[in-house]
Amino acid sequence: MTFVIRPAIQADVPGILATELDAGRTSLAHAERFTASISAAIDDQARVVVVAEVQDDANAGGGTAVVGWAKTHYWHYGDGSAWSGHYLGGVTVRPDFRRLGVASELTGARMAWIWERADHAWYVVNSLNVASLALHRKWGFREVARGPGFHTVTFDGGEGVLLQAARPLS
Repeated sequence: MTFVIRPAIQADVPGILATELDAGRTSLAHAERFTASISAAIDDQARVVVVAEVQDDANAGGGTAVVGWAKTHYWHYGDGSAWSGHYLGGVTVRPDFRRLGVASELTGARMAWIWERADHAWYVVNSLNVASLALHRKWGFREVARGPGFHTVTFDGGEGVLLQAARPLS
């Protein structure tokens, strides 16, 4: 199966929302707030939102469908042990498309975008999220600190881990 990874545009917002709903990461009650947040992120030049599309052969006209998405954040200021800089945000992949490399491709696209702008990338994750920690080792992420939260991200059940990766030497 082939996926196309590309920067998101405003027309992708309904597909991104559908992906979040399908994955159980948001609810209809929060859809309006989520949609506004994603729209703002797409328009923010200091961030990138990327989508994964797959050809939808089930439709009579063919077409594509968003099956995953991911974003970055930019913090202009440090917060304790969390430095300023570009941070990877979450990755969401529709359940039927998990374990096919979509999250890895979305992460690779975001890392390429960050490396065009900075020498370091950051990411925070719950210490219990073993799959995410394993995924990000590919890009050289190393633990910097642990705590209850970094910037605006807090952690329920487990503790947060702050990780950093340095841009590879060419």
